[in-house]
This record gives sequence, C-alpha cells and structure tokens, in this order.
Amino acid sequence: MSVPEPRPGAPAVDATRLRLGYGTNGFANHRLDDALAVIADLGYDGVALTLDHDHLDPFAPGLTRRVAAVGKRLETLGLAVVIETGARYLLDPWQKHAPTLLHDDPTRRIEFLRRAVRIGADLGAEAVSFWAGVRPEAVSPQCAWDRLVAGCATVVDAADTAGVTLGFEPEPGMLVQDIADWRRLHAALDNPARFGITLDIGHCRCLEPWPVPQCVAEVADHLVNVQIDDMRRGVHEHLEFGVGEIDFPPVLAALRDAGYRGLVAVELPRDSHAAPAVAARSIEFLRAAAATATDYHPASVLCSAPAEATPTGEAPAHM
Repeated sequence: MSVPEPRPGAPAVDATRLRLGYGTNGFANHRLDDALAVIADLGYDGVALTLDHDHLDPFAPGLTRRVAAVGKRLETLGLAVVIETGARYLLDPWQKHAPTLLHDDPTRRIEFLRRAVRIGADLGAEAVSFWAGVRPEAVSPQCAWDRLVAGCATVVDAADTAGVTLGFEPEPGMLVQDIADWRRLHAALDNPARFGITLDIGHCRCLEPWPVPQCVAEVADHLVNVQIDDMRRGVHEHLEFGVGEIDFPPVLAALRDAGYRGLVAVELPRDSHAAPAVAARSIEFLRAAAATATDYHPASVLCSAPAEATPTGEAPAHM
C-alpha cells in the first residue's frame, strides 16, 4: 500500500528525506490558523489535523465554507495534511471519546468518521486516521469485536466512495491495541485496499514484542500514517523526544528503508501549554536524529529493544 501524493500546493516529495509534521492536538490553545502558521514557520512539511471543537469542528455550521478556507490556508503555507479523529469531548461533553464504534449506539461516531472522510477528500488528505476505542464494561469482548468490524466496514465503504485512504491506529488499552490486533481486524474486513495502519512510534516501545524499528518493518506494506513521540515500556504517556527510552536514528532509518513517504507527525497532545517551544525542539531533535540515521540492521538495534514484556491481558498504564 502506498501513501497518496501530497495535496496540491504541498512541497514535492523528496524520496531522500522524511517528511515531518506536527499534530494540532498539541496546539489546542491556538486558533487553527495560528497553529498552522507556527507549524509551517518552524519548517514542518505537514500537519496532522485533529478535528475538534475549535479546529474545523465537523458539526458546526458552514462546514463546506470552512473546509475550503482551511484548504486554501494549507496550500498557501505549503503544508500537507492527514486527518486525525481522536478529539476527546467532541461527541459527548461528559465522556472522553464516547461514543466509539463499540458502544450500544455508535451512530454519532460513525457520522463523525463519515464527515472526517469527506473532509479528508476535500482537503486532499494523505490519510484519515481512527481507532477502535476502549471496550465498555457492559459489552462482551465478542460483541465489541463484532461491532468494531461492522463499524469499520461502514467507514471503509465511505472511504472507497470518496477515494480516501484510512489509517487505523492500534492504541494501548483499546480493543485494537497492537499490530497483531490490527492484522486480525484487517483480515476480518477482507483485507480492504484502503484500510492501512497508523503507527505510533511511542506505542511500539510501550507494548509491542519487537524492537521499535522492527515494528516499522513488520507493517511496511500497509503503513499509511506515522505518529512519532517518545515513550517508556509499559506506560502510555506521550513524551518529548529524549525523555523516554526510544533510540530514534534506527527508527528513522527503518522508515526510510521501508520506503515510507507519508508524514511523520509529532504526537504530543498534552503539551499545548508550550506548543511553539515544544514544536521547535521536536523538529530540531528529529532533524538531528535523521542526519545520523543509517541503514537499519535488526541485530544491531539494542536501545530500542523491549525491556520486560507487558503481562498478557494487562493494558499499559494509560495517561
């Protein structure tokens, strides 16, 4: 599976370097126009745009007009875009991320994802990313799985109609939390062409059984969207680079060697209070790491190797 070409107006893809982006969920205290300007001014190639109450709210009036305005803004700034759908309280002011595809009534979630797909199509997004959600206590594992497969099939149909690529993200603590779970879901959906994987590099360190660079290699054929952050083993907390346990040059080398040409977007949703400074430090760190990245050789990777495995059935601590 290949990542779609960047939207018109975005810089041409240079196959020799990674394309860095930054997530707007790390700019929650900024107006969207201002956030996009800061991200572009810092030298990022694109943006991971989380649809939220103050960032292109898909349920507010005048959506067509607002999407067109954001599209022009992205073109003016030369930013590529992926659409993210992880807003916490957009659908329910009382419950984080509710409803998901696993709830008794997933109607509002499905409508949100359909709108995200349409927005992605209008903006020329390289991918629209979403996840499963946490299984409600009252819902059995089998029922939750059946609901997830049915809901994803509906979203895949919408994406096929719109010509949009989907990136499904394994998320620690959710029903689909790792690469093995994603593979099972992909198979249950009959391996749809537009259903790729969103890989969060930090999550690989958090709970996957392989060294982080090997995680990239494992999903290379289906990789359509990458989020990047630091993390520690067994703790789902998105950290600034250098604070966690990941050795990044081998990871960036693995992305390059996999032929990945999509955005590699910084995912620091709890750092909005210092967004410009954090974004500036992040791009400086990643550029330095990319400059020292060499070919990925699995046997030589030590710092990214898992420490102790998370006990079976036990979700990592979730922040």
